[in-house]
Amino acid sequence: MTTLVDRARPPSEPDPDGGRHRAALDASRPFRSRLLTRAPLPILLVVTAVLYLWNLSMNGYANTFYAAAAQAGGSSWKAWFFGSLDAQNFITVDKPPASLWVTGLSVRIFGMNSWAVLVPQALMGIAAVALLYATIRRTIADERLGTIAATIAGAVLAFTPAAALMFRFNNPDALLVLLMVGAGYALIRAVTAGSGRWLALVGVALGFAFLTKMLQGLLMLPAFGLAYLLLANTGWVRRLVHLAMATVSLVVAAGWWVLVVALWPAGSRPYIGGSTNNTVMDLVLGYNGLGRILGGSGGNGGGGGGMGPSSAPAGSSFGGAAGLDRLFGSEMGNEISWLLPVALFVLVFGGYLLVRNSSSCERPHGSTAGSRPVS
Repeated sequence: MTTLVDRARPPSEPDPDGGRHRAALDASRPFRSRLLTRAPLPILLVVTAVLYLWNLSMNGYANTFYAAAAQAGGSSWKAWFFGSLDAQNFITVDKPPASLWVTGLSVRIFGMNSWAVLVPQALMGIAAVALLYATIRRTIADERLGTIAATIAGAVLAFTPAAALMFRFNNPDALLVLLMVGAGYALIRAVTAGSGRWLALVGVALGFAFLTKMLQGLLMLPAFGLAYLLLANTGWVRRLVHLAMATVSLVVAAGWWVLVVALWPAGSRPYIGGSTNNTVMDLVLGYNGLGRILGGSGGNGGGGGGMGPSSAPAGSSFGGAAGLDRLFGSEMGNEISWLLPVALFVLVFGGYLLVRNSSSCERPHGSTAGSRPVS
């Protein structure tokens, strides 16, 4: 039976020899058995690296809008901090700057070239696959089954067409996915250990996901919070306290940059691209918020009309017109949406297992359904 386990937790009973017998047992395992449980991850990461890095420069600068911002950040620290489109700090891009902080540093170190812009995205993809593998591996007690499940999950992420597009391109989505997967890993650690510190890391990861693509980085927040509230291996009071602490960490991680921009004199910073009133909050609630769902339009960036995505209707530049049906049409249907029925099945089946396990735990020991007690 597969169960959620915490591999970092010490055993409930003291170990008289300090674990030496377990080390000896592991050493005595057949080489083939150890190879089958340890080899899949390095093989998966090597294959993923080849997939994402091979002939990467064929994409040139990919999205030249964000490449220009990376070049600006590589030459001006002020442009790097604000995510400016130009080194003179006239206007920012239409997203918060977290992903540009990575590419801007890469350009500053390695110079402005295709590899400096795109390699960080590929490395984020490799890291996301590794984190997903580690997440799934921790949820299954059986080592062999856990390795199989983790390898399948990592391979699905690595070979999904949308992932290959994201991690070979310089849109903010590469960092967004990495942070959200990292938040999922931290959540597993938090639930199994009943740990407030790990849950705070979930808040930090999602906070920086917000600084990557605003409200899209918080899509998993309700599910993560509910999972910890219902399943954490601690009491109800501690769960609520931990959730409050995680909320604070989320607000701090997501809000510090927004606060700095709000307090910075508007005349000495770049215009907030995509907004209609030169504020980050307008971008949060408008172009990068409800506009992504309702199909609103972004501002022209204070006279910067036509410069990149901020001049287009929100949600219309990729995957068709805004709306729920866009998930199953155009590019999205071919590249990622075919996973949605699988995810729905996993959700329903996971609920079934949870109910079944809860029912079995409530039965008296030594009895089964339909059997008589032994007199």
